Amino acid sequence: MTLDMRMRNNMFRRLPVEQATGRLYGGRHRLRVVYRTRDLVVLGLGVMIGSGIFKIAGEQASSTAGPGVLVSFLIAGGVCVLAALAFAELSSIIPVAGSAYSFAYVAFGEIWAWVVGWALIMELLLAASVLARVWSLYATQALHDFGVPIPSGLGDLIGQQKGPDVFALGILLLVVLMLAGGSRMSLKTLWFMVLAKVIVIGLVIATALKFFHPGNLTPFLPPSQPAPAGDKTVLDAVLGAVGGGTPHVFGTWGMLAAAPAIAFAYIGFDLIATASEETDDAPRKVPRGIITALVTAIVLYVAVAFALVGMMGMDGIAKLNPDKLLLAAAFDSVGAGAMGKIVDVGAMLALTTVILVLMISLTRVVFSISRDGLLPRPLAAMSRYKVPSRATLVAGGAAIVMSQTVDVLTLEQLVVIGTLFAFLFVAAAVLALRRSRPDLHRPFRMPAAPLVVLVAIVAVGWLMLNLNVQTWGYFAVWMGVGLVLYLVYGRRKSQMKLLLDAPPERPPAARLAPAPPPGMAPPPGMTPQPGMAPSPHMAPPPGPRDVHSSPGPYGTGTWPAERRPGAPESPYPTGRYSTGRQPGGQFARDPRHPGERAPERYPSARSDDPYTLDPYTLDPGTSDPYGPQGGSGQSGEHQEPPHGGRHRR
Repeated sequence: MTLDMRMRNNMFRRLPVEQATGRLYGGRHRLRVVYRTRDLVVLGLGVMIGSGIFKIAGEQASSTAGPGVLVSFLIAGGVCVLAALAFAELSSIIPVAGSAYSFAYVAFGEIWAWVVGWALIMELLLAASVLARVWSLYATQALHDFGVPIPSGLGDLIGQQKGPDVFALGILLLVVLMLAGGSRMSLKTLWFMVLAKVIVIGLVIATALKFFHPGNLTPFLPPSQPAPAGDKTVLDAVLGAVGGGTPHVFGTWGMLAAAPAIAFAYIGFDLIATASEETDDAPRKVPRGIITALVTAIVLYVAVAFALVGMMGMDGIAKLNPDKLLLAAAFDSVGAGAMGKIVDVGAMLALTTVILVLMISLTRVVFSISRDGLLPRPLAAMSRYKVPSRATLVAGGAAIVMSQTVDVLTLEQLVVIGTLFAFLFVAAAVLALRRSRPDLHRPFRMPAAPLVVLVAIVAVGWLMLNLNVQTWGYFAVWMGVGLVLYLVYGRRKSQMKLLLDAPPERPPAARLAPAPPPGMAPPPGMTPQPGMAPSPHMAPPPGPRDVHSSPGPYGTGTWPAERRPGAPESPYPTGRYSTGRQPGGQFARDPRHPGERAPERYPSARSDDPYTLDPYTLDPGTSDPYGPQGGSGQSGEHQEPPHGGRHRR
């Protein structure tokens, strides 16, 4: 091993793009392809459009921004679009299940990847627990509104702010079991529920516009006034210490102050990237799905906000019954009580889809981190349904325990800070990879970089400063625990560390194919044997062997440059998606056989231990590195060919 590789084998070791996109992992660790572009859009809408669409506009209009909340929605949406562009570019380069975790691993190194991954685990785990509690509250309210009696024995076990809750337990258990049984069933369920809640939103907008009064939108920016006493944000503390000022609501400042809270409603587009390994032609479809889902969510949120504020006005919203879902109470106040019941149903459907997508994303992040060895490798095991069932059960169990034992509703802002923290790293990773790997093929490029990247970093940082000081304290404690866990376990068990310390040996060379009969040309690429006449189809004889070479039937027998320790990185694009991609997600024409497509499937790694993967091991008994008929498998994923001289360019 070279000195350069030994120096890089530390906490800052980076995962090469070629390994991140599939070369390090065998076929048994590939996820099943289930998503298309429209499925990704539904996935994004499933998590971005929750119960918040029925209340957040009214809350911010009555307490912070007035009718100017419409502009606040656009400001928050603009910041999220900047972050989404960064996710789109990196998803087109590194289409893997880890999302921001994998992006940081490639761009910055292992320790930073762990930090981002640990923040994502906190975000998703806490969000699922919080929303299970909120689902229980809305389900109890819906039963009351529909006049369904609640048994006296369940009165203290449903709709509770903290402590044991049967509804919260039931919804999480149902989602976990559904996901452990396979992605197809969960995807069909998601489609049904997302379509249902979009129909409910359409009915809400249409009904609210019947009671619309333009006067309710004036004054658009009410006079500014001091904010009521409450928890200080970091920005408030800084401004107070520097300028001695106090926070204000309404006016221009209130319009800006409402944006961070609204940005929480848009969070979720980033989770689309966790489905990359399960998407056909992911480098093109994932960016398309991210942008489409986010823009659609922004339009729906602004439309609901316009209808609600125009129907009730700022003062009318402030007088609504605080014990009911805000939009349902608004319809009750104008005599449209039937719509209030529909809103109750829509809120429950919306929360169910959010919990479902959160659990999908959480299991994929845990799967990806475990596959790299930073969490126990057995969590990356695949079930017969081609889903990470162990990661699903462990993550789901943790969410259930947290929802039943912790007062999670008081920790809601931790979800936001974890997400924004990942946004910062993703935006910075765009610049880092543009500098370190300009050769990578980027099916989607962030426009006007680096200017747009810098604006995104500043905007996301501003949103983070608008979070409470207490939230920052809790976040620091969580990250401290994560660093200790990495130093104790992940640093030693990292697959990158093990690979650099002891590169796997190549298997014994397969037997050479017999020489062709006299007069018949040998197969393309076959090395001339002693006594054989030269042929234009033959590959040139191998050159002098170096320390890494070994004889084999595939040409020179040397390792490709990207796999040779200490060798420079390959100038080609990513390992799975090259510049020669054909429409429909196929590889470029096979250079070995002009006029034919390259095989779509390659044999997976073989090992007696299902969690120990040897990237150089071929199926025994075959001299064809592409396997019989190119191979086939359930996952439908394109895998990298084994290493050999014939595949070298």
